[in-house]
Amino acid sequence: MSDTSSPAAAPAGFPADRELTWTRTLAYPPEAIFRAWTDPAWIVQWFCPLPWKAVHAETDVRTGGNSFIVMNGPNGEVVENPGVYLEVVPGRRLVFTDAFTRTWQPCEGTPFMVGILDFEPDGEGTRMTATVRHWSAEKSAEHAAMGFPAGWAVAHDQMEAMLAREWRT
Repeated sequence: MSDTSSPAAAPAGFPADRELTWTRTLAYPPEAIFRAWTDPAWIVQWFCPLPWKAVHAETDVRTGGNSFIVMNGPNGEVVENPGVYLEVVPGRRLVFTDAFTRTWQPCEGTPFMVGILDFEPDGEGTRMTATVRHWSAEKSAEHAAMGFPAGWAVAHDQMEAMLAREWRT
């Protein structure tokens, strides 16, 4: 396992201070990692770093499909994360956003991010690159302060532990 985070490699014209990236090589094939990100029964087992816990997940994994994940914090916090899948390439790529709460219905508040997950075969495992684009530099800095990439590393440790129990080729 190796984690890296790096300054943004943003597309031409996209402000680098609004993008975060994180890469990890995981010991499971791309289809396992993709499923961990899209199967509600698996999402609730690993999705956020303890002591937080994902307690509910719904997914309609298709371009334009909805996702909804509820997380509970150690002090009674409840965080709802509705979103929409913008691009779905099974086993290879998943792009999602919170800019929409249901299929093509804009969120009522300020959107936070667009997440881009790329899954590349790497030997018997997967090199996963997460690119997170934010609507503002402030939101990007807020996400970094929330623990990106450290929180993602812990959550993905939990993912790999879950996959050790659940994944069958």
